[in-house]
Amino acid sequence: MGITSYIKETRAEFKHVTWPTRRQAIAYSAAVIIISLVVAYLLGAFDKLFQLGLAKLLGF
Repeated sequence: MGITSYIKETRAEFKHVTWPTRRQAIAYSAAVIIISLVVAYLLGAFDKLFQLGLAKLLGF
């Protein structure tokens, strides 16, 4: 398989892709950012709880 054949096949496959609209892309991006922030907050909160629990357990 040559590089030109690969490029032609790739371009043909791109025509079959259903691309999201601009509004959908913005909404999906916002959802990813919000979910990432929530998960980061929860992980930070659990980390702090474990840190406090371990400090209390070890007497620090």
